[in-house]
Amino acid sequence: MTPLRPGFARCFLFLAVLLAFAGAERCAAQVNIELSFKRKLFVLYEPIVAVVSIDNLSGRPLVLDNTDQHRWFGFTIETGDGRPVPPNNPDYELAPVAIAPGEKLTRAVNLTPLFPLQEFGPYRIKATVYAAPFERFFSSRPETVEVTDGRPVWQEVVGVPGDDGPPQLRTITLLSHKLSRSTRLYVRIEDKEGGKIYAMYQLGPYLTFGRPEVLLDLRNEIHVLQNSAPKQFLYTHLGLAGEILGQQAYLEAGSRPTLVKDNQGGVKVVGGRPYTPGEEEAAAEAADKVGDRPVPLPGS
Repeated sequence: MTPLRPGFARCFLFLAVLLAFAGAERCAAQVNIELSFKRKLFVLYEPIVAVVSIDNLSGRPLVLDNTDQHRWFGFTIETGDGRPVPPNNPDYELAPVAIAPGEKLTRAVNLTPLFPLQEFGPYRIKATVYAAPFERFFSSRPETVEVTDGRPVWQEVVGVPGDDGPPQLRTITLLSHKLSRSTRLYVRIEDKEGGKIYAMYQLGPYLTFGRPEVLLDLRNEIHVLQNSAPKQFLYTHLGLAGEILGQQAYLEAGSRPTLVKDNQGGVKVVGGRPYTPGEEEAAAEAADKVGDRPVPLPGS
């Protein structure tokens, strides 16, 4: 056999690599996976919601279902130094889905209860889909989010009302956390001895030149009044199990709103004027709504 000339061999190798890459691109284009996050910085135990889109470009109906060896949908997560983060439950079950040709399926998934993301630092995340008809995995581009902790601005340990059983304690912590365009106030309710997190979410924008007002009522429920913008305030009422019992915005109109206790041991807002923020304010803030309850957190 006549040996190939060096120049011809290099061209042949380049062409082979190019054809292989083009084939891989055609295969990958059959199912397109996109992964996105509303933001990239999260407080420890806060819901980290990943939005995953699966686009069927195969030109035929696509049924995604588990096989004996593979689950059709999952995430690949590693720490900033490259250590893999396995799911809390590797034997999770998923219902099959069908995607028509040219259609896109979008799902929002809270990663916080699914993976042990309790270390501070960055995490590199990919969404992965196994398509049995093609016998291969399809993955999104990797995205990086960072888990950090806020700055505590108030903390109290209280008992849970009740006459039966041993006393139960809850540690209530308010934390401020600076995001890219604003500072947010968070609440965390936990049983430190039992290792349970009952709530960790964002209450709303927070002006750091004034401390939030916090009062506990007769049942140790939490009442928070925070300065959310100049002459604007946000009142939130929370239970010890992390439930939101009420939330109302106030304007400083004639007098500044403040929290006071009544004669029955309750807490109310005195002063100011209740109002509903306009649509333009809501669009400008683009904040997580406190009413969007996350799925249960680890240990809850």
